[in-house]
Amino acid sequence: MYTALQRELDTYQRRTPKSAEAHKRNLRRLPLGVASNYRAYDPYPIFAKEGHAGRLVDVDGNEYVDHNLTFGALMAGHCHPAVMKAVERRLSTGTMFGMPHDMEWELAEEICKRFPVEMVRFGSSGTEATMHAIRLARAATARDKIIKFEGAYHGLHDSALVSVKPHAPDYGDINAPTQVSGGQGVPKASIANVQIATFNDLVSVERRFKENPGEIAAIILEPILMNVGLCLPQPGFLQGLRDLCTKHGALLIYDEVKTGAKLGWGGASEYFSVKPDMICLAKSIGGGLPLAAFGTHRSVMDLISQHKVFHGGTYNTNPVSMAAGLATFREVLTIENYAHVDKLSKKLAEGYRKTIAKVGLQAYIAAAGANGALMLYPKEIRNYRDWEAIDVDLWRHYWFGMVNRGVLAQPYWWDEQWTISVQHTEADIDKHLAAFNDIAEDLAKAQQERAGNVAVVAH
Repeated sequence: MYTALQRELDTYQRRTPKSAEAHKRNLRRLPLGVASNYRAYDPYPIFAKEGHAGRLVDVDGNEYVDHNLTFGALMAGHCHPAVMKAVERRLSTGTMFGMPHDMEWELAEEICKRFPVEMVRFGSSGTEATMHAIRLARAATARDKIIKFEGAYHGLHDSALVSVKPHAPDYGDINAPTQVSGGQGVPKASIANVQIATFNDLVSVERRFKENPGEIAAIILEPILMNVGLCLPQPGFLQGLRDLCTKHGALLIYDEVKTGAKLGWGGASEYFSVKPDMICLAKSIGGGLPLAAFGTHRSVMDLISQHKVFHGGTYNTNPVSMAAGLATFREVLTIENYAHVDKLSKKLAEGYRKTIAKVGLQAYIAAAGANGALMLYPKEIRNYRDWEAIDVDLWRHYWFGMVNRGVLAQPYWWDEQWTISVQHTEADIDKHLAAFNDIAEDLAKAQQERAGNVAVVAH
């Protein structure tokens, strides 16, 4: 702990005493005092009270420009008028039926217009979407194994909780990473069926196909690796994956839980001009309500129609979430709003870059669509192991420093990224940049001092 970071932590604790009290109370009944492990951090998390448009207010009355936005699930922003109006109408006509209704067909049509899929099924979370997509791929190919990338997060089911945040020496050779369980309780048999490759390394992917001939059902990936801040695919990487899947009879699954709504009107398929076989959607497609979907070719979805693969869920297509989803697709995720977000994104990224250059911070800005991140590295990262080298205390200095100046620059954790909502304004971006400008010199100084200390120790 260095002095500048301790100063920001002290300020944080002075500003948020009611959050501290609330967390202490929660600890009596909730593990870690939170409802999801991702929400727990030291000394304690901010407790939210309310949100409107691009701002959030905590229980202490502090207002923040909110670029956390529920881990990127609120590109609509808080309480978007079109979403609220649609939800309010549904609340008086039935919140759940467990029966078919017209909004199912309407929302499926909206999704099939934008993404290269022919049929869709719905759920409530990204975990459900990727779980069912993988099961379908296995059924469609009559194969058990899948390939995922080291450091990638695809939800909380057993096929996803492999090599999510592995460490040396457990993870082995970068050219042929070892499978590492994401935690206790994941069966060894599940781990054995998940082959691990290195992001942006086609040779490591091809090696897995050669080692497991005729056994790989699918490759699943985020088209932009977002469990490491923001790691863009290098030119040719996605097309190389497409070609390998076609060659070996495997399916290519895009986990677009984060990118599907936030890269542009047609998601990653349009953005990168490489089409997958299956797409998983969640987060921002619901406008603030739990909603997920997975879609693929009719020939694959027919496995559900033929009762060969089972898919169900009591909460699937509940009318409130579906109404929110329809309003989101029709009135939030519009061409005009994408242009607005793109303008703000460019302004934010350019503002960061100017300040970084001015103070001599060893960092860069990665950005795509509504997402971006301050990457505290001297050069662009290409995979999970590049990301591992981050200076965690320096990142915490950045995050708490921004919070103390009224900006939630991104969710807590150095593997996250910011989201710009359709309701954010130029004034919000100005405040974000002013906060960064205020702390950037201290960050650069701390970075230089810490690098010098490391060099002295090494010498």
